[in-house]
Amino acid sequence: MRGSWIGRAGFATLAVSGLLGLGACSGSPSKSAKSTTSSVAPTSPTTTSATTTTAVPTTSNLVVTDDIRSELVAAGAALNSLPPSAYTGLRPGETFYAYDATTGTYWAGAGLVPSSSSTPAQVSVQDDGAYLLFDRPQNGSWKAIDVGLAGTPDGTACPVAVPAAILRLWNWAPGSCRPSTIS
Repeated sequence: MRGSWIGRAGFATLAVSGLLGLGACSGSPSKSAKSTTSSVAPTSPTTTSATTTTAVPTTSNLVVTDDIRSELVAAGAALNSLPPSAYTGLRPGETFYAYDATTGTYWAGAGLVPSSSSTPAQVSVQDDGAYLLFDRPQNGSWKAIDVGLAGTPDGTACPVAVPAAILRLWNWAPGSCRPSTIS
């Protein structure tokens, strides 16, 4: 039976290699950023294992693609019972987009640009409609909320509770509904 017996150190090395190999072959990505490091000394019969956990941010800014821009314009237009063509896009410098992993919700903030040929769209972006917040659960649809004057001394309270982590990420004041650059 030559070669059929594996010493303890050799068995530990095979076991660790097998476990690491199985982890590398799993088809689904892990939501947590855990990594395991194992090492076996060639002459030692023991295995040393250490687990390191890396903090994963619960919120992250995302890039506003053309598709996302179109979805936000459509959600804002629907809020105002207008077709998306009543708007030409989002106001430059006022668009924010992020994901909150804690709640599994996407958040956006933006001002719509009305078409010069749509008086109803022009009226919709005044006062309370001057700024919109949007939220969307994973695999869901965008919901738009008017927050134009909310949270200002002349306005009312914010009609939606934006998670504190999103407000910090966007550098917005606690409890606010929009960037401080919009008065």
